[in-house]
Amino acid sequence: MSGIFLISQGLTSAAILYGTALVIEFITGVDVLYAIFIVTLVALIYTIMGGIAAVIWTDVIQAGVLLLGAGIIFYALLTELPLPLVEMLSKLKLQGKTNALDFSFDFAREATVWSGVIAMALYHTTVYGANQMMVQRTLAAKNIGDAKKAYLMMGFAAFFIYFLFMFLGVLFYGYYGGAEFENSNTIILSFASDYALPGLMGIIAAAVIAAAMSSLDSSLNSMATVSTVDFYERFFKPGQSSLHYLKISRVFTVLWAAVIIVPAIALSRSEGSILQTLSQLGSYFVGAKLSMYGLGFFSRHASERGVLVGVVVGFLVVWWVAAFTDISWPWYCLIGGVVNVAVSLPASLLLDGRQAEYSIYTVRGQLRRHKELGLPMKDGNWYLVPGKVDSVCYLLLAFFVFTLLFLALFERLIP
Repeated sequence: MSGIFLISQGLTSAAILYGTALVIEFITGVDVLYAIFIVTLVALIYTIMGGIAAVIWTDVIQAGVLLLGAGIIFYALLTELPLPLVEMLSKLKLQGKTNALDFSFDFAREATVWSGVIAMALYHTTVYGANQMMVQRTLAAKNIGDAKKAYLMMGFAAFFIYFLFMFLGVLFYGYYGGAEFENSNTIILSFASDYALPGLMGIIAAAVIAAAMSSLDSSLNSMATVSTVDFYERFFKPGQSSLHYLKISRVFTVLWAAVIIVPAIALSRSEGSILQTLSQLGSYFVGAKLSMYGLGFFSRHASERGVLVGVVVGFLVVWWVAAFTDISWPWYCLIGGVVNVAVSLPASLLLDGRQAEYSIYTVRGQLRRHKELGLPMKDGNWYLVPGKVDSVCYLLLAFFVFTLLFLALFERLIP
C-alpha cells in the first residue's frame, strides 16, 4: 500500500511541479526546466524547516491567495467580455457550452453524470480517505470532531470552487471565440497579460503558483513520512529516537524532491491539461487503494497474500483496459477496485483459509473493541467509531442533490 502511494504521489507531484514551472516560464521567460529546479528548491526549503505545521499554514495562506486571484480575474473577465454576460451565455448555450450534465451512457466519454456520480465518487473517496497526503492533515487536528469538520467543510465548499473555475472556463471560451491555444494551461495567464492591469499578472501568477505549491509541499511531507515510518523504521532502524526519525524524514524529503524532478521534466514535453494529467495518473492506482482499504475495513477473510494477488491482477486489467479499449480514465478506479476484490477474496481463501474472527482494524473489530472496553461511541455529536454516520453527513448528501438540480436548472435559466 505504501509503495503504491509513493509511486502514484510521486507522479502526481511531478505534474504539479511542471504546472508551477509553466507559470514561472510564462511570466519570466525562464526556461521551464530551470523553473522546475527553482520551484522544487523553494518548496523543499520550507517543507524541511517547518514540517506539517509549515505545510498547513502555507496551504491556508495559499488558498486565500488562490481565491483572491480567481475573484479578481472573474471581475476583470466580466468587464472585458465582447457581449453583455446574458447575451454571451445565450450564445454559448447555442454552442452547447453551458450544459454541465451529460446523461450519456457512452463509457468513452469522460465527463458524464454517471462517471461523476459512480466512478468519480469512488475515486475521490479513495483519494481523500486512503491518501496519506490528506489524512496527515486530519491527524494534525486536535480531535476527531475537528478532523470531520475539515472534511465536511471541504465537501460543502468544493462545489462552489469548482463551479467558479468551470464558469471561468466557459467565459474564457466566449471571450476568445473558441480559439485554440498552443498550451491550454496558460489561458488564464494570457488573459491577465492582455488585460494589462498593473499588478494583475502578479496576483494571478501568485494564485496559480499558490495552488500548486500547497499540493507540492504536502506531497513531499507525506512521501517523506511514509518512507520513514513504513520502510525505514519498520525494516531498517526500528526503536530509534524521535529525533533520529525526524532527521531521516528530512533526508527523505530531499530525496523525493530530487526524484520527482525527472517525471516533471518528461511531462514538460506535453501540452495537455495538467488537471486531467493529474487525474489520469491517479486513476491507475486508486482501484488498488480502494480495494485494499475496502477489504481491510469490511472483510473477515481477506489476507495480505490474497490482496497482493488481487492488486497485481487488477493492475494488469486496468492496463489492458487503458491500452486496448476506449473506456475513459474515470472508470479505471471502479474497474480496478472490482477486479481486485473479486480476485483477492478467493485468493485469500485459497492461500490462507477462512478466518475465525474479524480483525480488530475492521469496522466490526473496532465496534467490538469499543463495546468490550466500555469506550464511548461518541464525543459530543461526533461518532468515534467507524461504520456510524454522523447526522450532518445526510445534509451533505442533500446538498449534493441540490448541486445536481442547480446544474440542471443553470442552462434552463439562460434565455
